[in-house]
Amino acid sequence: QMQPPHCVSQPRTESEWENSFTLKMFLFQFVNLNSSTFYIAFFLGRFTGRPGAYLRLINRWKLEECHPSGCLIDLFMQMGIIMVLKQTWNNFMELGYPLIQNWWTRRRIRQEFGQKAQASFPQWEKDYLLQPMNAYGLFDEYLKMILQFGFTTIFVAAFPLAPLLALLNNIIEIRLDAFKFVTQWRRPLPSQAKDIGIWYGILEGIGVLSVITNAFVIAITSDFIPRLVYAYKYGPCAGLGHAGERCMMGYVNATLSVFRVMDFESRSEPRTNGSDMFGEPVRYCRYRDYREPPDSADPYSYTLQFWHVLAARLAFIIVFEHMVFTIKNLIAYLIPDLPKDLRDRMRREKYLIQEMMYEAELERLQKERNEKKKSDRAHHNEWP
Repeated sequence: QMQPPHCVSQPRTESEWENSFTLKMFLFQFVNLNSSTFYIAFFLGRFTGRPGAYLRLINRWKLEECHPSGCLIDLFMQMGIIMVLKQTWNNFMELGYPLIQNWWTRRRIRQEFGQKAQASFPQWEKDYLLQPMNAYGLFDEYLKMILQFGFTTIFVAAFPLAPLLALLNNIIEIRLDAFKFVTQWRRPLPSQAKDIGIWYGILEGIGVLSVITNAFVIAITSDFIPRLVYAYKYGPCAGLGHAGERCMMGYVNATLSVFRVMDFESRSEPRTNGSDMFGEPVRYCRYRDYREPPDSADPYSYTLQFWHVLAARLAFIIVFEHMVFTIKNLIAYLIPDLPKDLRDRMRREKYLIQEMMYEAELERLQKERNEKKKSDRAHHNEWP
């Protein structure tokens, strides 16, 4: 018995196909371009273990760790490279490609028709020799701007210069695009559109993701929460209800745990015992974590300060997200999408259109009624 073929859902209209294509392309590019930043912000150095019990890939390779100062500087450098070098390279390629193509076309024409042949061409033929606009040229422009918006907002807490660099890049790109449209591309064919389509929903999604991501960056990637917990709970000002510069004395020492050198794994043992540098063997070293010392009842277990910091981080994420979303919804409520006078004019225009349609329909019905009466009267007069 033959099984019925599997039905694959296909878009019914061109708008549905464009929305589906746009969403898939955006997700592909977004994951491809943001995977490194998300890895540095939330995964780098989080699952490496501790000295003496490192987690290894295939029980062989030790996982990568952050700099002792934290992963925030690595994220800052990554965002700086994306917002400066990548945008500069994109602008160079967007302008350089049509320039090279048009130069090659002019060179080929000079070889075929002579040095001054193109000067005698009519304007329409000169325009035809320019590069045609890509069928997805406008889509690429939208995609580039949406991805830039994502870079600017998602990790703005780690790289506050991102909005400024995006503004400078867009000012330069406006002039480059104007030069490209006027001198390097053929005139594109205009097409009518009701709105920006699914791009609006994508912008809304990026806005929500940026709030969540920045909350996690501030709470987990940066040292903002550990410093607050130390200042109000473990520092010199603990219990006083206020914090200042002197309240952070001893913070670095509080974030470092003690490790006994003899507890190293055999594959991680140091090459020397340090006597050549310090005059005597090194017995203990420090590493960044909140763990008990090796001489405690439960060596290398998490301290109470670790759980306090973890609880404060989770509380900050929840409070930060709810506060930002509340402010966002309040602003959206206070500032409507349409001004009141414009909404009133649209309602009046709709009312006038309905009234005109009603009057036209009433006039048509009256005309049909009069014609029917005339026909009935003429039919009645035919009989004696």
